[in-house]
Amino acid sequence: MVRVKVVGASGFGGVGIIELVSQHPDAELTALVEMDDIGTPISRLYPHLAGFCDMPLVAADDPAAQAPADVVFYATPDRVGMKLAREELAKGAKVVDYSGDFRFTTAEAYADYAARIGKPTEHAAPDLLGKNAYGLAELHRSEIIKADVVGNPGCFACSCVLGLAPAAARRLIKPYSIICDCKTGVSGAGKKANAAFHYPARYEQMNAYKLAGHQHVCEIEHELSAQAGTDVKVTFTGQVVPVCRGILSTLYGDLEAAAAEQELLDVYRDFYKDSPFVRVYGSTASIGTMNVRGTNYCNLVVSVDQRLNRLRVVSHIDNLVKGQAGSALQNMNLMFGLPETAGLNRPGNYP
Repeated sequence: MVRVKVVGASGFGGVGIIELVSQHPDAELTALVEMDDIGTPISRLYPHLAGFCDMPLVAADDPAAQAPADVVFYATPDRVGMKLAREELAKGAKVVDYSGDFRFTTAEAYADYAARIGKPTEHAAPDLLGKNAYGLAELHRSEIIKADVVGNPGCFACSCVLGLAPAAARRLIKPYSIICDCKTGVSGAGKKANAAFHYPARYEQMNAYKLAGHQHVCEIEHELSAQAGTDVKVTFTGQVVPVCRGILSTLYGDLEAAAAEQELLDVYRDFYKDSPFVRVYGSTASIGTMNVRGTNYCNLVVSVDQRLNRLRVVSHIDNLVKGQAGSALQNMNLMFGLPETAGLNRPGNYP
């Protein structure tokens, strides 16, 4: 059994991995680490976990938090995992970090990301960069299998990169023509109270945000550039819509040459033929975010605007699963030689 410790256990990301690990056939939870509500069973904070996980939250210096683990999930903000990962690695654990700390494999790439989001540009564990892997399994499966540190992808980045990678890899779209029009549910803002996300302020309200620069743009451009073998830049607009969970990203790129929808479908289906959590549909498919709710799937609708010779891909994920805890567990499975779908192969909830 893979012994699992979760740091930041009572946030949405922490609870997501607890939900998944508690039903995983080859993993068990050993410690739930938090700063608040110490001693409180996680099932008291989240009653849906009663009978599945009733473990108490413990402080970082508690003996239970110091017990050996095989993998540590850091469901924490930027600059937490990078300061703590080395200690866990020295004890023999592997690390999966939810933040931007290990999404880039060079100090220069990390510094560019950190500068854009107003964080210190110096990485606290630069010796681990280059030994880490970007945790989007569909593109980096081989690196994840060998890595001891994995940086989970951002939720918007997961949606956009999966939606555009096949076209970028085949150089089917012009690298400076890409537009990412992305909508997310309110849970993407996390658990922490914020006046802008109180029910009266959010109900029937839709708005764009971070137009000056979103933190996920760096990794979208980095990953698409790697696939295309040339510099790729995107126009990204993130929007919050009044639903709890789900991301719908409508992605556009001007085609380099005229192509029919079926040609693009063939490209996408071939690219993802070995990726169990990506499903590709044609333009007539009647699907939406409800069809991936509670799952680790990414549903892609691929179409071509023939009038403008433009590719359009509509990407659907659950931001709390494929965009967060589901990808994290998928990465754990790969790191420990387990079936990639273990603990994840389920249809979700509808409606």
